[in-house]
Amino acid sequence: MEFRQLHYFLIIAEELSFSQAGRRLNMAQPQFTRQIRQLEQELGVQLFVRTRRRVELTEVGNVFVKEARRILEQV
Repeated sequence: MEFRQLHYFLIIAEELSFSQAGRRLNMAQPQFTRQIRQLEQELGVQLFVRTRRRVELTEVGNVFVKEARRILEQV
């Protein structure tokens, strides 16, 4: 797990949109989408429910928002 993955995760969690997060991060969406998928694989959980029209945090994703913020605040 990398700090930038946590940062990307939190931005997407705030925006609930990968495209909006991309604009906010000034990055191409595929780049941070791969980072989020890698983070989910490392954690062994799904953090977001993705459809063509929506992005929602899973129950685990909601809990992880608090943990990711705590981790980044401590660093």
